[in-house]
Amino acid sequence: MLTYETWDNNIQEFNSNNLEKGALDVLKWAYEMYGDDLVYACSFGIEGSVLVDLVSQVKPDAQVVFLDTQLHFQETYEVIDAAKKRYPWLRIKLKTPALSLEEQAINHGEELWKVNSNQCCSIRKIIPLEEELNGVKAWLSGLRREQSPTRKNTQFINKDERFRSIKICPLIHWTWKDIWRYAHKHNLPYNTLHDNGYPSIGCKPCTKAAIDPEDIRSGRWSGTGKLECGLHEG
Repeated sequence: MLTYETWDNNIQEFNSNNLEKGALDVLKWAYEMYGDDLVYACSFGIEGSVLVDLVSQVKPDAQVVFLDTQLHFQETYEVIDAAKKRYPWLRIKLKTPALSLEEQAINHGEELWKVNSNQCCSIRKIIPLEEELNGVKAWLSGLRREQSPTRKNTQFINKDERFRSIKICPLIHWTWKDIWRYAHKHNLPYNTLHDNGYPSIGCKPCTKAAIDPEDIRSGRWSGTGKLECGLHEG
């Protein structure tokens, strides 16, 4: 089994010239390799809707975790409910932080995301994912190379230094048009904020409509210079 400890750069290659640009082949390899030792950390944006559908074709009872910061848009919870109905066998879990928002305010001050967004992301996203990945060998992510400069070198299979794990990214070659073409073709449930200028959706306080139409993540932490929450820095 390929693990963080046994990482080998000569890993299996996948054909990205087929209809799914390698995604289904990667998923089949991943679930054959890891089975229940593979967790999909899903944000339930449009990429998440697509990857959930692809995952369900390969492993209908896959483990899917949503990092519920308790600061998400109502529309995000609605698409999760729709996914649960459409894919009843998937084990979709909402993972909440150890600290409630009230406890966080007491310990770190009101609206921590405004004062120290990195600490807020750590408390409400990074530490919870660390807890979920404890004891499993690998995790899935819906990263695409096109999304941002920080993601342009993402591979199908990555050695994740941040979580000391294997991170698998089946959608790296998919474009924005590919994602939407698939979603519409298969009538997938998706976050309706996408219809209102929000191509990338995170926590409500730190997400606005995209400022730059050429940069789908320009509405995330706008004006701060921050590009990532920390989950994909490693």
